[in-house]
Amino acid sequence: MSSKTEHIILIPFMAQGHLRPFLHLALSLSSRTHYTITLLTTPLNAEILRESLNNTIPTTTAKINHIIISELPYNGQDYNLPPNIENTDKLPLTLVINMFHSASSLEPHLDAFLTRHVAHHHRPPVAIIFDNFLGWADRVARKFNSVGIAFSTCGAYGTAAYSSVWGNLPHRSTDEDEFRVPGFPADRRFRRDQLHPFIRIADGTDAWSTFFQPQISMSMQSSGWLVNSVEEVEPLGFEILRNYLKLPVWAIGPLVSSPQSSPNDKCIKWLNTKEKDTVLYISFGSQNTINPAQMMELAAGLEMSGKSFLWVIRPPFGFDINGDFQPEWLPVGFEDRVMKSEQGMLVHKWAPQLEILSHVAVGGFLSHCGWNSVLEGLREGVPIIGWPLAAEQSYNSKMLVEELGVSAELARGVDGEVGRVKVKKVVETVLDRAEGSVGWAMKMAAVDVGRKLRGALEVGEVVKGSSVKGMDDFVEFVELKRSAI
Repeated sequence: MSSKTEHIILIPFMAQGHLRPFLHLALSLSSRTHYTITLLTTPLNAEILRESLNNTIPTTTAKINHIIISELPYNGQDYNLPPNIENTDKLPLTLVINMFHSASSLEPHLDAFLTRHVAHHHRPPVAIIFDNFLGWADRVARKFNSVGIAFSTCGAYGTAAYSSVWGNLPHRSTDEDEFRVPGFPADRRFRRDQLHPFIRIADGTDAWSTFFQPQISMSMQSSGWLVNSVEEVEPLGFEILRNYLKLPVWAIGPLVSSPQSSPNDKCIKWLNTKEKDTVLYISFGSQNTINPAQMMELAAGLEMSGKSFLWVIRPPFGFDINGDFQPEWLPVGFEDRVMKSEQGMLVHKWAPQLEILSHVAVGGFLSHCGWNSVLEGLREGVPIIGWPLAAEQSYNSKMLVEELGVSAELARGVDGEVGRVKVKKVVETVLDRAEGSVGWAMKMAAVDVGRKLRGALEVGEVVKGSSVKGMDDFVEFVELKRSAI
């Protein structure tokens, strides 16, 4: 017996920073619509999503039984990837581009899945929402008369910069360190050292260009874009993105988890001994790290500052990021000294980031400026020390400093210079809470951004948050678009 249930299909790119926002998007759609939501990904990533869904405490209105996680066949070894690797988490940087190109192999499997779907349900999905790195999915959506929608898991400013830089390679047209990026105002110039090394040398024929240029271009042919951000936080970013894409763009963020109570965690117990706004939290995300010399200078600068810090530390660049940590990567006796004096706490590999950032003792966040981490920190009103390392992170950092005033940039990339004296100065500046100081102003700005991020998702009897309205407008658009097909 066939089902008449209406469906929306979601297809994330294979990386943790993309999978999690897609899961939160599924929860949001499930709670606000009557549609069944199907998340489609590779087998191992499907397991990750199922585990995450089971561990998620959803809002009381979310209909978890209306979320389905299904699998698409995948063989990364066809792209010279190691066996049993289906996302970027454990890949060396040299193989990440192979993962990107391998994502295109999902196209015929999506086609086959939709053929079976239509045969069973006698109608295509209402919409196919795909990662903007998977632009080929719009071609499949058109074939099946579904509405194709791109979803950027990043912010509006970073998305616009990333799309325009890859689409135009503007730095190739000048020898100057500063250059204009198409779509951005003339006074928002970018610097060559804000580009990832792979973009700096890209010429349109390299492996990175031949992936990103067509995928972004195809995504720009879709019916519209969803963005994991908030209108009030990024007014310039959304203006630039809409003008560049010439498509409808809906702000529906922040799509991040909420902190849970973890009073017995060792990090939380340690933070409980510290005063308000006195601790610097340090994490470069689950897939990023800095080079050995940078790690040595960061440690020395932290110790010189005398400020409290909680550092989630992993092996440096050039070593297995998931391997064991070696003492020689830090100054002699560093960990013993800071732990004994209670100035610092080093946590190897993982810590409960959401709970740490929401703790009253945390006064700053040294971050790689990945968008999920940015949202998590700013939602709690925590100022950021930026050290962007990859992807659109330098663009995020630029926006946080120049547009929002919530961040100070310490360094850029694994090839950037950073010295202990600069570390000391920046940490002291950001944690300074004297009224009228730079640190105080950053804190006030971060608190204001946090209020806007939380308010965007409020559902009141009279007033809806801007992202709630954005989701409603998106659903209305899809339904009207679908009825016209």
